[in-house]
Amino acid sequence: MKWFRRRKAEDVAPAHLPNAEEAAHRFWERWFELVPVVSAALGDGEPHRVEGELADLVATLHPDLVFSLEQGHLAMYALVVTGQEDPRLRPYTDAWIKAAPPPDMVWEFHDSVPPVPDPTEVVVNLGEVRVRLGDYRVVAQVDGDVVDVAVYHPALAELSEQQRRTMTFLPLDVTLGERLAGERLRRVETAELEPAGTISLLELRSLVRTLAGVSDV
Repeated sequence: MKWFRRRKAEDVAPAHLPNAEEAAHRFWERWFELVPVVSAALGDGEPHRVEGELADLVATLHPDLVFSLEQGHLAMYALVVTGQEDPRLRPYTDAWIKAAPPPDMVWEFHDSVPPVPDPTEVVVNLGEVRVRLGDYRVVAQVDGDVVDVAVYHPALAELSEQQRRTMTFLPLDVTLGERLAGERLRRVETAELEPAGTISLLELRSLVRTLAGVSDV
């Protein structure tokens, strides 16, 4: 269960407060009113029932933010609100996560896409094309405290240009987490043919976490 929605320019979005702290406070006031309905919709396996209301709620924080509903790591569900490393939006996501309630058994909250425990078990369906993340191979070149990567998967050649771009970056985000990927990956390229000297996504995770001084557990 995973879905994203970015507010489109033509959408009629509620006005958001320019003060990030006030906008975050208003968000959480409304969230507490809405969360029973959201939890019920997810429990019924029908997230579409609340998609519009959540999109409007996130737009009150800032209309350029992206959100997703995910399975939680420790809680049952996770709400992710992210600016996709856009520095303009960082004050809003910083204020939002700072004002967030503590996680409980039902909900946890993230201001960037968190890494999945094992990305090699993830399969993404794009129409008739199934992209298994365990089949990705990556060339990683370390330059100081950043890494340049070339990403290869045999199914990428079957995708459209936009899909190919998405499926080049998505495995990196779910492997490293959006924030670590944004901090440590410099150049990201799609390889048309499998290069020599490749590593797996899990090996890339270990490399980047070691570089960043993050425990690889």
